[in-house]
Amino acid sequence: MAVTGSDSVLELDQLTVAYFRAPVVRDLTLTVGRGEVVALLGANGAGKTTTLRAISGLLKPASGAVRLDGADLAGVSPTARTRLGLAHVPHDRGIFFGLTVAEHFRLDGLNSQAEMDAAFDHFPALRELRGRKAGLLSGGEQQMLAIARALSRKPKLLMLDEMSLGLAPVIVDRLLPAVRAAATGHGTGVLLVEQHVHLALKIADRGYILSHGELAASGSAGELSKDSALLAASYLGETGGSGLSSGRARRRGQICRSRPSQCGARSVRLRIFPLGLRGSASTMSTVLGHL
Repeated sequence: MAVTGSDSVLELDQLTVAYFRAPVVRDLTLTVGRGEVVALLGANGAGKTTTLRAISGLLKPASGAVRLDGADLAGVSPTARTRLGLAHVPHDRGIFFGLTVAEHFRLDGLNSQAEMDAAFDHFPALRELRGRKAGLLSGGEQQMLAIARALSRKPKLLMLDEMSLGLAPVIVDRLLPAVRAAATGHGTGVLLVEQHVHLALKIADRGYILSHGELAASGSAGELSKDSALLAASYLGETGGSGLSSGRARRRGQICRSRPSQCGARSVRLRIFPLGLRGSASTMSTVLGHL
C-alpha cells in the first residue's frame, strides 16, 4: 500500500511531463516512504528517466506536482533540490574522469578523515582506489563511487537510474546491499529505476510499472514478482493503467496519426516520423535524443 502524509518523502501527484508538447509521462501518481525502496519499472522509452529528471528539476512538468518531504518543488532549482535532500545518480553516473576517487569526495565537501572514512564505508573496495582517477576505474567501481558520493550527502531521497547498466550480475550483487542499507539504516527513501525487473524487486518494498508513459501496474514487490503474466504484458504494452484493450489501442493509433500532440514520445518516434514530419534535421535529431 502506498504511504501517505508525513510518512512520504516523495509524492508525485498527477505528474505529466512532455517534450515539444508531446506527453512522455502522463498523470503519474506515486509515493516513496522514509526507509522504503520503490522500484520504477518499464521497458525502454516508458518514461522512467524522464520521471527522475522531472523530480530533479532538470525538466519542467507540464502539469501535476512534485513534493519532497511535504514541500512543493514547483519553481525550485535543481541545486536547491539537492540542498533539500535529493540525490540523483544518473545512468551515466555523473563522475569526473580526470579526478581521483578521493578528490570526488572532497569535491562534495568531505574534508575530515572521519567523513572520508564514512564515505568509504559504503564500499570498502574504494579505499585502495582512493588515489586512482575515475576514468581508470572499471564500470562497477565507477558505479560504487557514484552511489557512495550520493549516500555521503545523507539524502532524504536517493534516485538511481539504471544502476545495473553495463555491469555484470556479480558486481550488481555488491551494490544492492548498500542501497538497502541506506534505506533500512538511515531512513533514506530510494526510487530505483531499472529495466531488469527481478533485480529491482529483489531489494524493493514496492514497485510501479510504466508502459508508454502511463502507470500500468503497482503493488508490493512480492505481488509483482509472482505475477509474471502481468509483468510480461506490461513490458509488451498489452495492458496498462489506462486499461487499453486491443480495440482502444487501435483507436489510440488512429488518434496518434491525426493528433500527434496527444501521444507520448514513443508514438512520436514510431508514428509521426514515418508519416513525414516536416522540420529540420536538427529538430528531429533533438527530439530523438530525448526518446
